[in-house]
Amino acid sequence: DKQSQNEESKNNNNNNNSMQSLEYPDGSVPLDSSFYLERNEVESLCYQTLKKPAALIRIKAPKLMGKTSLAKRIIAEGIKQNYQGMYLDLGSVNKEVITNLDKFLRWLCSKVSLELNLNNQVDNAWDTTLLGSNDNCTDYFKKYILNQINSPLVLVLDEVDRLFPYSEIVEDFFGMLRSWHEKGKTSDTWKQLRLVLAHATEIYIPLDYHQSPFNAGVPVDLEEFNQKQVKDLATRHGINSQDNLLKELRTMVGGHPYLLRLAMYDIASEKTTFKGLLESATSEAGIYSNHLRSLLDILRSASDLDLVQALKQVVNSNAGVELDSMQIYKLHSLGMVVRKNNHVTPRCQLYREYFCRVL
Repeated sequence: DKQSQNEESKNNNNNNNSMQSLEYPDGSVPLDSSFYLERNEVESLCYQTLKKPAALIRIKAPKLMGKTSLAKRIIAEGIKQNYQGMYLDLGSVNKEVITNLDKFLRWLCSKVSLELNLNNQVDNAWDTTLLGSNDNCTDYFKKYILNQINSPLVLVLDEVDRLFPYSEIVEDFFGMLRSWHEKGKTSDTWKQLRLVLAHATEIYIPLDYHQSPFNAGVPVDLEEFNQKQVKDLATRHGINSQDNLLKELRTMVGGHPYLLRLAMYDIASEKTTFKGLLESATSEAGIYSNHLRSLLDILRSASDLDLVQALKQVVNSNAGVELDSMQIYKLHSLGMVVRKNNHVTPRCQLYREYFCRVL
């Protein structure tokens, strides 16, 4: 009928548009990308939360699951509301900076001032005779940032788990962020601050319950794509979503956003076929070789033989394996395992087969 023809024509047009704008999955998904899939109600929850004074959003997911892509969309939504937006990737900060609290907080204030086109007053404003580093940073944010912009500020701190190993700063810094959130409940100035923290998994360092930002605000967990979303992603790449081999791809990589997009990019650009991709997936000639080798390099460079042995145990077992909490944390933050209570299994068949072979 006519409606069916219109639907088919619409799908064909979408497929043609997708083919013309194929994107190699590298880093965060661009804001205007047709390959960004919204999670079930996650974006709308974040956008609604953003409108609330002193909002705090905590995005948690292993690497390559879409934290940065979501964080940048939260900033974009804030800018639509005439807010100011600021994205900081703590994963790229020099170790020299993040091992010294005072230096780190001066860097934070300077960076935000410069990005918002405000005068950098850090050297003049910092009072080292009477105030501690946290007090100086808090005063600076109030006087020289929040009071200057006269609008809400969306401050995204990505990869905050980069700070977790550094006891020199972690307790004071996260305690300060929690205090800013609390100030926003009573202070008009601090109500303007909207904090977004993105991290790989739960925080594993002990923080006082009332001083931690990780038990306040709105938590957002990014899950893998479900079957419907995988089919939607395939359609956007011009791939037949009813193809039986798509089901086999999902068996191989689960609903992992990056691994799925990498496969669909190569198939849509005719660099490989489903059959060829699946047959070579875990080999050095497969499309995942760089990704798999990078995970292997991280494992080996960690100088943690126990962690290598723990993963070896997981991939060689048909049942969930019980590990200690730190091993679970490290493997989960790398995205290598999924867990249920204290038992973990490989995140996907791809990881099981590859690490069975190389470890």
